[in-house]
Amino acid sequence: MANGSKSGKAGKPGKEAKAAAKAARRQASKERRTQLWQAFQMQRKDDKLLLPLMLGTLVGLAVVFFLVGLIWGIQWLLLPIGLLLGVLGAFIIFGRRVQKTVYGKAEGQAGAAAWALDNMQGAWRVTSAVAGTTQLDAVHRVIGRPGVILVAEGSPQRVKSLLAQEKKKTARLVGDTPIYDIVIGNDEGQVPLSQLQKYLNKLPKNIDTKRMDAIESRLAALSSRSGGAALPKGPMPGGAKMRGVQRTIRRR
Repeated sequence: MANGSKSGKAGKPGKEAKAAAKAARRQASKERRTQLWQAFQMQRKDDKLLLPLMLGTLVGLAVVFFLVGLIWGIQWLLLPIGLLLGVLGAFIIFGRRVQKTVYGKAEGQAGAAAWALDNMQGAWRVTSAVAGTTQLDAVHRVIGRPGVILVAEGSPQRVKSLLAQEKKKTARLVGDTPIYDIVIGNDEGQVPLSQLQKYLNKLPKNIDTKRMDAIESRLAALSSRSGGAALPKGPMPGGAKMRGVQRTIRRR
């Protein structure tokens, strides 16, 4: 009897923990749905093509699969597949148009490149504002499989010297590791903010994770000695508050 009583007491906290975890998952799911709905409403107000494109994708794929199914007499089997793919396609369109809007609002604002780097997917090690000026120009450092990437934002004339100085300091510590430098902008030779992650993903993979760790440690020591640069105090990008929405869309 005593053993049975102890087992019952021991089992109760386990059940409570499971119930609490289940409630937390439900709450998180509810928050994601609310976030997506709010993002949809915001985007729909500014983007008149959003709803037609989403509905067109959904209906179009459903119709295509239904018509293909008619050829073999399995239209009712293929229709649900078409609907599911249509929903997925509509979500992809929604995510891309939200992203385009967010980057459009952020472009040209101080700190926009740091914000974009912070939102990148993948194993990138980002250190914001390793160098900067009082005019809110900044150089950000990214460590990834390509090597070290220095990303500059601000006046092209001023950041050119900033980049050169930072590249020289970095080269002393990383040996033969490739160092890339990028200036954010829409002029020739620059990388648009909205294309930054795409550009980085296209760079060749030159080093492995172990080398990335070693380089990060060396450069972190350099930053601690120099004290680093202050992060630009300009306005946050207008779409920054939608960062969680973008991540939710990607998870889905």
